[in-house]
Amino acid sequence: MVGSPSRWEHRPAASRLLCSAATKRAVSPPIGAGTRTTAPSRKADRRKVEPMNAPFTPTPSLIDVARRMVPRYTSYPTAPHFSPAVTAETYGGWLEKVRDRGEAISLYLHVPFCRTICNYCGCTTKAALRDDPVRAYAAAIHDEIALLAERLGPVEVSHIHWGGGTPSILPPDCFDALVRDLSNRFRFRPDMEHAIELDPRHVTAEGARRLAGLGINRTSLGVQTLDVAVQKAIARIQPLGVVEASFAYMREAGITAINADLMYGLPLQTLDTIHDTAERVLGLQPSRFAIFGYAHLPWMKRHQRLIDEAALPDAAERIRQAGLAREILERGGYVEIGIDHFALPHDALTRAQEERRLHRNFQGYTDDAATTLIGIGASSISRTPWGFAQNAPDNHSWRRAIESGQLPTVRGKAYEGDDLLRAAVIEDLLCTFGVDLAEVAIRHGASVDSFGEDLRRLAPLVNAGWVELRGSRVAVRRHRHEIARVVAAEFDAYLGRGGRHSTAV
Repeated sequence: MVGSPSRWEHRPAASRLLCSAATKRAVSPPIGAGTRTTAPSRKADRRKVEPMNAPFTPTPSLIDVARRMVPRYTSYPTAPHFSPAVTAETYGGWLEKVRDRGEAISLYLHVPFCRTICNYCGCTTKAALRDDPVRAYAAAIHDEIALLAERLGPVEVSHIHWGGGTPSILPPDCFDALVRDLSNRFRFRPDMEHAIELDPRHVTAEGARRLAGLGINRTSLGVQTLDVAVQKAIARIQPLGVVEASFAYMREAGITAINADLMYGLPLQTLDTIHDTAERVLGLQPSRFAIFGYAHLPWMKRHQRLIDEAALPDAAERIRQAGLAREILERGGYVEIGIDHFALPHDALTRAQEERRLHRNFQGYTDDAATTLIGIGASSISRTPWGFAQNAPDNHSWRRAIESGQLPTVRGKAYEGDDLLRAAVIEDLLCTFGVDLAEVAIRHGASVDSFGEDLRRLAPLVNAGWVELRGSRVAVRRHRHEIARVVAAEFDAYLGRGGRHSTAV
C-alpha cells in the first residue's frame, strides 16, 4: 500500500538528486516501455509433438491429499512464523557478519506498483496511474541502499532480481540511477545474473534496449494464459501478438535468457485452454518455464473477490490441468525442474539440478549459491545464515523508518533449534523429490532419530505406495508434483501453529 508522499526535506540532498524530475506529474514511459512499434514478423513456431495420452483422472484419495493447505516452502521457517523479535538492530548485526564473511550475496529489489491490478494477483502491489509515488519510492530505495552499504561494505554481488508489482514501471532515469547506485556501492561479479520480471503488455523495442544497456540479462515474462475468456475473467487482456512482440524485442536487444510464466487453476480455464496456451508459448522457445497454480486467497487479497468462485476449476481439474501442461512441455524438449519449473537441456538450471546444486528461494528454483539474499523495498524479505528479516509491508512505514536513518525491519525469524536441519530436508524434497535423512543429519551435527515422529506421519503415503522409505532415504515415487509439498510439510515443526496457506496443487 502506498503511504503519504515522502518528506523530501528529511532526505539527504545526494539522494534527492539521484532520481531527477521527481515532482513531474505526467506519466513517463517506464524502463520496459517506449514507443510501441510493429513487432517483427515472427509467428510462434508451434512445435509438433507426439500425440499425448488423456490426462489421468485423479483418485479421491489423491484429491484429498492435494486439497491440503500447505506452504510453498520458498523459505523455512515460513513467513507466518516471523515475529517482531527480529528488529532493525538484529538485522543490522547480521549484515555486519555478512560483511565479515566476505562471501558474495544476492539482491532482490521490490517495486510494489502496477498501472492496473489483475484480479488473480497475489503480489504486494498497488495501482499507480501517475509517476509521483513511483519516483518517491525510488528515492527512498536509494536511501535504503545507503543504509545497507554502511553495514555490508563493498560486498560482491552474484545475482540481482527485480520483482513486483511491475518493476519496469520505474521511469527510465530512476531505473538507471538505481542500477548505478548499486554498482557504485557494491561489486558486481562479471558473470552476475541480472534479472527482471516483466509484463508483456508494457514491453517495447526501446524499453528492451534500455534494459540490455543496464546489464539486464534475464527476463521473466508473465504470460499466464492466452485464452481471451480467461483473460477477461482475470482483468489481463494480453493477445498472443503482444507476447510474441515482447519475446522478439528482448532477443533483438540481446537478452536471450527469457522465462515464461504460465498459470493453471484460473477462472474459466479448461484442459483445452491449457493445451492451446502451452503449445503456443512453447513455439516461442523460452529458456525456462514456470507453471504456477492460482492461489485463491480472498481473505488476504481483496481484489480476488472480483473472481467468480463458481468459475474456478475444482481440485481434480487443477491436477489434470497441471499434469497436461507438464506433459506438453516435457514432450516439447524441456527438462522438469522441481515441482513447477522447466528448462532447456543446456540451461544452467538443468545443470544445477543434475549436479545437485539446485536451490529454492523466494523467486522459485535457482542455481544461486549465495547464502545471503538481501531484500530491498517495502515488504521485502532478506535471508542470511542467521535468519530472516522482513521490511515494513506498507510503503509509508517503510519510508518513515528509512527517513529516520533506520533499517526498515519490522519482523523476522532467527534460526533456532533444528531449523536449519529441517530447512535442508525440505529443500532436498522439493528440489529432488527425495532426501537422505542420515546424510543431512550428519551435515548438521544431528541424529537421524530426530525424524522419528515425522516418518510416522508419512505412514499413510508410504502405505499407499506414493512414498518410499529405504533405510534413511525418503523418496516420493508417485504423484510427486501433487504431494511433494505435503511430504515436505511432515517435516515442518511449525505447521499448525498459525498461518493460512494455499492448496498443495
